[in-house]
Amino acid sequence: MRAFVFIAFLVPGAALADTIIATSQVTGVTIYPQGALITREVTFTAPAGRHEVLVADMPGATEPLLLRVTSGDTELGPFTLREERLPPRLQPKSPQMVAAEDAVKVAQAALRGAEATVAAIRAEVEAHQAEIAFLTGVRMDGAASTAEGLASVAEMIGGRVLTARQAALAAEAGLPVAEEVVIQAQDGLDRAQAALEAVSQADDDYVALAVTVTSTGGEGHLVVTHSVYDAGWVPIYDMALDRKGGVVSVQRGVLVSQYSGEDWMGVDLTLSTARPAEQSEPSQLWPDLRRIGEPEPEAEMSKMSDAGAMEEPVVATAAPMTAEMSYQGDTVIYDYPTPVDLASGVENLRLALDEVKFEAKVIAQAVPRLDATAFVVAKVVNSGAEILLPGEAFLYRDGALTRMTQLDAVAPGAEFELGFGAIDGIRLTRDMPVRAEGDRGVFVGSTQIEEQAVLEVENLTGEAWPVRVLDRVPYSEQEDLEITWSADPAPSEADVGGKRGVLAWDFNLAPGAAKEIKLNSLMSWPEGMVLQ
Repeated sequence: MRAFVFIAFLVPGAALADTIIATSQVTGVTIYPQGALITREVTFTAPAGRHEVLVADMPGATEPLLLRVTSGDTELGPFTLREERLPPRLQPKSPQMVAAEDAVKVAQAALRGAEATVAAIRAEVEAHQAEIAFLTGVRMDGAASTAEGLASVAEMIGGRVLTARQAALAAEAGLPVAEEVVIQAQDGLDRAQAALEAVSQADDDYVALAVTVTSTGGEGHLVVTHSVYDAGWVPIYDMALDRKGGVVSVQRGVLVSQYSGEDWMGVDLTLSTARPAEQSEPSQLWPDLRRIGEPEPEAEMSKMSDAGAMEEPVVATAAPMTAEMSYQGDTVIYDYPTPVDLASGVENLRLALDEVKFEAKVIAQAVPRLDATAFVVAKVVNSGAEILLPGEAFLYRDGALTRMTQLDAVAPGAEFELGFGAIDGIRLTRDMPVRAEGDRGVFVGSTQIEEQAVLEVENLTGEAWPVRVLDRVPYSEQEDLEITWSADPAPSEADVGGKRGVLAWDFNLAPGAAKEIKLNSLMSWPEGMVLQ
């Protein structure tokens, strides 16, 4: 049972004069990444006095705790939501719904007419068959026992039977066509009913808002705001790389969906980056009390570890038209310039936000240890004033879709990398040279391992590329495990991205040229130890 809120203002006065049933119209919606705030307007007419206005078309998903009612021309008393003893839902029909209902009526009439035609044909056939059965069952009496009488009766019966059979066959000939008309009429009715369901705004799950008002007589207005949880929007990006210009164009859009139980038709839509449904304060950090004691059996230690883990606090974890961005405090909001239709539970509405351009440093990134080709990588800086929210990104290179990826949140001024697919013309090899001793690239002794590798990058394209080669050497955090390495040429960067032992070489590679890198490493450790 829903726990409804009853907000009461103690207003003196007489008992309610009557109950006025009213309908509301959704005029504006603010959608968050999770949840939506809905604004509805109610117009009613009441005589002077105190009344109850019953708004009988509130969706069942209405969150009662965030329900608010205001009015500029009517004195308001207490209000509440009702789940029981509801009046019939009085919802005005949209022009689309009226047209769809009319189409269903026309389709139903066509089906009834087609079925009546089939029934008439079958009735005619049955009548002729009954006539034939009667004629063929006639028995002669004594008056027709003469030759002339028999001949006359036989001629009469034969002619009548022939005529009836011909009429039955003629009627049956039209039956397939009439039955096909029935099938087509049924298909038409199915389509009309599906179209009606698509535009239907009705929902069996609804509640009623009861508001006590004191009217001076005439027309009154209420503004109702409430929230629903089952709605939201997610960012979606089309990112196109201009490699020659060093620019990534980002067309930002959103996919909007809602499952409130009612259709939103012609509403003013605002998208907000605020997250009222998510964590709004820092996580609580608990003291870490450590103890020492006698060793516990392994099973008991495991149980204690599991119990301790359970005590840890839990943290909740398009059209060419574009929306206009603005700020509400430090929250980014987008106001769509035209009214929007968004049906409940049947569509993901895609809306365009805007387009931004970021400078990009484009390189051919090569990992010969794992890949046979280099890849186009754009290093991009978010030079805009707002964060790029997490969402799906579709990456295009030279107008062709290369991949879809998940973009993490990127703060203003932060750098991020995008991969735009393989460069088949830049070939990579990583060879382990053959030694005279018969080993291939690796010398293994009881206390040391020496590895020698040759990396080669060959440019078979018709243009020069800035190349970045990545490889690795082992590293140690133990004094007894000594690791030395050398490279020719020396790497441009070591411990790339904070990853120990990862090396990078940066250079330009002309068309048809090749670059060779030699990489050696030696690991040594004491006798009696084993390399892990």
